[in-house]
Amino acid sequence: MWMSQNHDMNLRLLAPRVPGDESVLTPEALRFLTSLARKFADRVPGLLARRRDVQARLDAGERFDFLAETRGVREGDWTVAPLPADLLDRRVEITGPVDPKMIINALNSGANMFMADFEDATSPTWKNLIEGQAALRLAARRELRHEDPTTGKRYALNDKLATLLVRPRGWHLSEKHVELDGKPLPGGLFDFGLFFFHNARELVRRGTGPYFYLPKMESHLEARLWNDVFLFAQDALGLPAGTIKATVLIETLPAAFEMDEILYELRQHSAGLNCGRWDYIFSFIKRLRNDPACVMPDRSLVTMEQHFLRSYTQLLVKTCHRRGVHAMGGMAAQIPIKSDPEANRAALEKVRADKLREVKDGHDGTWVAHPGLVPLAREVFDAHMSGPNQIERKREDVRVTAADLLKVPSGARTEAGLRHNIRVGVQYLEAWISGLGCVPLYNLMEDAATAEISRTQVWQWIRHQATLDDGEPLTVARFRAAVDGEMAALRAALGEARFDGGRFAEARELFERLSVGDTFEEFLTLPAYELLITRAEGQRS
Repeated sequence: MWMSQNHDMNLRLLAPRVPGDESVLTPEALRFLTSLARKFADRVPGLLARRRDVQARLDAGERFDFLAETRGVREGDWTVAPLPADLLDRRVEITGPVDPKMIINALNSGANMFMADFEDATSPTWKNLIEGQAALRLAARRELRHEDPTTGKRYALNDKLATLLVRPRGWHLSEKHVELDGKPLPGGLFDFGLFFFHNARELVRRGTGPYFYLPKMESHLEARLWNDVFLFAQDALGLPAGTIKATVLIETLPAAFEMDEILYELRQHSAGLNCGRWDYIFSFIKRLRNDPACVMPDRSLVTMEQHFLRSYTQLLVKTCHRRGVHAMGGMAAQIPIKSDPEANRAALEKVRADKLREVKDGHDGTWVAHPGLVPLAREVFDAHMSGPNQIERKREDVRVTAADLLKVPSGARTEAGLRHNIRVGVQYLEAWISGLGCVPLYNLMEDAATAEISRTQVWQWIRHQATLDDGEPLTVARFRAAVDGEMAALRAALGEARFDGGRFAEARELFERLSVGDTFEEFLTLPAYELLITRAEGQRS
């Protein structure tokens, strides 16, 4: 059990010992974390307070618009710094959690890039985080091996690997197992700091570099903080400014109005922008949640063909290409359906159509969640993108206004949609608080974003007494009755042993609390993290 405190640093580790921690939590690494946190942690609360101020103004009737004070940045003729060779062709990227088997399979998948995800695809148990850092340290040195304890199957890295990128947690999440001066470290600084300290020089030595994805940002000021972190970290390790390259996920509605500004803040370190579509839908509902004119239809109807999503993705392509950098497409969450060839064919056709839309719109690459989709995504991009990217396509034909980005999709709200939200939300939460952040559900690979959509949509429908397809409003009583039905169905489908032995009661209580509360919880991972920590502490006591 770590209960250490370095009196020079005043850094405390309040965590159990886990395999590999001696290679990760070295005295030198902890000193580096301390220096990062001392320099930057105090800026995080102010940025989160700014988000709350924005929400208060929206609730008071203001509408989103492009910032008047940064017009000069949007109209300026600047570009980002040139990219290294191994970031020029990003046509297929695969993402996944940071356990050793997943890392090996993803790096071997044939994708151009692998994003190792400490954020939405990883439940941030101490074990997951530290073993993930230890595995990535070995992967960066091409030394990672894994043997499945259940099957005995051995996994090793191939000669040809995807380029590694890492996604730390967003600014809203903290790491409560590590305290500096009595305060938890920001989770993003913890994830970034450990990976960068252990691997940046090694990656550069091998002809690549420390490359990152940055999640959940809501303003260019949050990007400015990351840029300052990068400058400090590079200087501390004696690396040239600009060695770090970072792609920003545009996955919040506020960020869609500040794409140019975000690129500008990170221009020395920018590797472009990505369409984080599922979190973007969540953010759209969340930020406009108190406006009765913005009530959304069923999640299944909120496709990429909807006007607000088409506008955002095409604006992203235009913005990135004007600045000389990549515009990455979104996630195909489908997974192969081996048991049903016809369903599998239909799923693959959906993926093909999605990737065809992206490449024709001008995206320079796309995301998949499963190695089985890498060949299909590559085939589509190879057929329509002859070079390593298509940054030369400036998309000057695109004209997107604030009204385009804010156009609410129309469509039905149904009992079936409600029940699907309940099934996905409860099952994902049960997995997350049990330590699993990436979950196959109903032939899709789900992460925290889709659970966020599920509970936010239910909250919005209840809040505004939205009418469902039978003409009756969604009340709290009706919602609770639907939860009762879905929990009974889950128990029957999964079996008593799995259901009663899992954490479904806690997941249900949390999903209901998030869906019916008078106040809206900004992220479900915040109260879920408390359950995660409480459970871990209970197991150690």
